[in-house]
Amino acid sequence: MESQADKSVLLDALVLGAGAAGLMTAAVAGQGGARVAVLDHADEPGRKILISGGGRCNFTHLEAQSDRYISANPRFARSALSACTPQDFLGLVERHHIAWHEKDAGQLFCDGSARQIVEMLLAECTRGQVKLALGQQIEDVSHDGHCFHVRTNRGLWQSRTLVLATGGLAIPKLGATGLSLQLARQFGLKTTDVAPGLVPLTLSPSLAELAGVSLPVTASLAGGAGKAGRQAPRFTDGLVFTHRGLSGPAILQISSYRQGPQPVCLNLLPHEKDVLGSLLALRQARPKAQGTALLPGLPVRLARMLVAETMDERPVGAQSLATMRRLAERLTRWELTPSGTEGYAKAEVMRGGIDTHGLEQKTMEAKTVPGLFAVGEAVDVTGWLGGYNFQWAWASGTAAGRALAARAG
Repeated sequence: MESQADKSVLLDALVLGAGAAGLMTAAVAGQGGARVAVLDHADEPGRKILISGGGRCNFTHLEAQSDRYISANPRFARSALSACTPQDFLGLVERHHIAWHEKDAGQLFCDGSARQIVEMLLAECTRGQVKLALGQQIEDVSHDGHCFHVRTNRGLWQSRTLVLATGGLAIPKLGATGLSLQLARQFGLKTTDVAPGLVPLTLSPSLAELAGVSLPVTASLAGGAGKAGRQAPRFTDGLVFTHRGLSGPAILQISSYRQGPQPVCLNLLPHEKDVLGSLLALRQARPKAQGTALLPGLPVRLARMLVAETMDERPVGAQSLATMRRLAERLTRWELTPSGTEGYAKAEVMRGGIDTHGLEQKTMEAKTVPGLFAVGEAVDVTGWLGGYNFQWAWASGTAAGRALAARAG
């Protein structure tokens, strides 16, 4: 499936990026009859797929609906997600006899290796007679009014249509670049502000004395409102204190909704309905005990720190009602103001991207540049943690691929 540029061949579709969205787009378009080539500067396809899910690829989430995605245009993703559902992609996985399991509610992983998903996509591309050209450093992209011209270090490619599928800025060690954003702007498309998404948060000063402590929490945003002024969800999941700040699934989730210096609010006892009542009951049952006796469900280091910050050294029976209320408030509404994030190096995805107001939601084609398409992470659609972003790659790629096939036909 490897190919060098052949300037004598006019392709129906040229896909920039051999990641999840790019390969899906190419496979669907190729099987629909389009002549397709995929270019990538890396030496192997699907590099981000290979490291995902601890090497087992969390390839979709069964609850991937549009309300689980962040975008300045929140309804944009509905069409593509409806046309390619998690069940549709699971059907493809099963047709390739890839064993899978549901790790947490709705999160689907390969039993074996993430490489199986890459091999599946490549097999689907082969079925569509897609040309795959790796190690292609893109030097120039232009459009003459009839077709797109892409010059790489290995030659010139020409195509009636062009698909921007090079992803975003997250995980630069895997070769992530802003190429799709750059090309979108070159052709007059708008882009939204971008930032690391699903990313650990930093604290200054840090809580380094708690590094390694983990527990389930509910994370929310102080004030509730998040990106674009919309109400941010509450996420109940794991938290991990790090040497630099906060991580874990609950923190990664809420990070995508933060704006600027917005504080994060933590409920350290998310499954306890009446925290104050429980504290008062323990105080009455063990009046001579020290403060940490009130917090048997918390990690010891964390319990000691919270007690030191909210109580004096007397036994719990001598603590006032006001002190008990102060401790309950800290346990259920602990506000921390992150100083920043761990950046794109630690981010799962890029938040923001090519403005979806400039794209047709059913086809992913640019409204003002016929023949130009954008899919996957490069687009301003950011999913929750747990397979949602892969499902967006499959869905947006399918939408674009079908449109390309119809155009070629």
